[in-house]
Amino acid sequence: MAALDGPLPAVAGETAAGGSLRAGDEAVDVRLERVTKRFGDVVAVDDISLAIRAGEFLSLLGPSGCGKTTTLRMIGGFEEPNLGRIFLGGSDVTSLPPYRRDVNTVFQSYAVFPHLNVFDNVAFGLRCRHVSKREISRRVQDALDLVDLSTLGARRVAQLSGGQQQRVALARALVNRPKLLLLDEPMSALDAKLRKQMQIELKRIQNEVGITFLYVTHDQEEAMTMSDRIAVMMNGHIEGLDAPQAVYERPGTEFVATFLGASNLLTGRIVRGERGSVTVAAHGATFVATAPGGSAEALSGPVRIGVRPEKVHITVDDREPEPGWNALRGTLMVATFTGVGNQYLVEGPEKTTLTVYAQNTGGEAAPRAGERVLLTWRPEHTFVVRPSEASTSPGNESMNDDEREQ
Repeated sequence: MAALDGPLPAVAGETAAGGSLRAGDEAVDVRLERVTKRFGDVVAVDDISLAIRAGEFLSLLGPSGCGKTTTLRMIGGFEEPNLGRIFLGGSDVTSLPPYRRDVNTVFQSYAVFPHLNVFDNVAFGLRCRHVSKREISRRVQDALDLVDLSTLGARRVAQLSGGQQQRVALARALVNRPKLLLLDEPMSALDAKLRKQMQIELKRIQNEVGITFLYVTHDQEEAMTMSDRIAVMMNGHIEGLDAPQAVYERPGTEFVATFLGASNLLTGRIVRGERGSVTVAAHGATFVATAPGGSAEALSGPVRIGVRPEKVHITVDDREPEPGWNALRGTLMVATFTGVGNQYLVEGPEKTTLTVYAQNTGGEAAPRAGERVLLTWRPEHTFVVRPSEASTSPGNESMNDDEREQ
């Protein structure tokens, strides 16, 4: 492994630069200023601005067609924006070709050379830059050590597994010591178990080298596991940008609430706001939630009040809720045992569907289908977002994210 040098200047979300593969002493700054990209009549990226901190692992997360890959390609120089500017390290690179940007890319298909062995694949870029043989040997071995392929330099890539080929592509990108590494869904071809292993490995490697990583994915768990911050995209816009826990616990829009994990959402109206909280009337009950942005005036008119399924407690409806807790009563429709826990679907007021995830702790007996149940959760676990147009129509209340995606 490459030895760690001293830390770069303190920036939130930053990691240390490391050893012979270090990114360099200059802090990396990636900035997009009001960038728009059109393909004919289709607006792929619509007037977005984004700043990526030095040494940060930032993920662009969203469904297919949301604009995340187009954004990555514009930063890499493979596409030129119609409007706006792109800065790397403080320099305007909007019109520069890829080879004039200090950026490397790991593609979804890996793009390794099948006719070359592992060592020659990794050394390819260095040879194009006429680096000395001794330097090539040292830097390639450092890169192979970093990705745990130190003994496979002579092996043909056709003899490698998918995960090993991905590591070769990563080593080939890192050996050039770029200041920014772009990764376009590089794990999509791997099986689920290997993807989880590679998520941990990729974050370890990023911590080792201290290079800024921009990662594109549609996999929510992948983004949550690795990222310092997540930018959630939809229809060419950034809908939410923050640390994973903050985006998950306090989504800023209904789309973020439903795309990043499952959410329980009910339509209501704010009736009171005070000291950073709001009271929302919905379906004949009132609920207390954290005010969006800490301000009770942040929203007006209809709102969506939400809570994550794992935050909800479910009991048979034979007791009163704890004082100060939000509560809702309903009828248990489906109870599913998943091993580590139970998933419940509950019919609430006005035919709403509520989802609860309960951990299997071996405690009290689980409720059964057909029973009346009480759902309770803490106000601090409750969030408020502005509703999308589709969610305000009758019958669209749902606490099941999977049903929404269909």
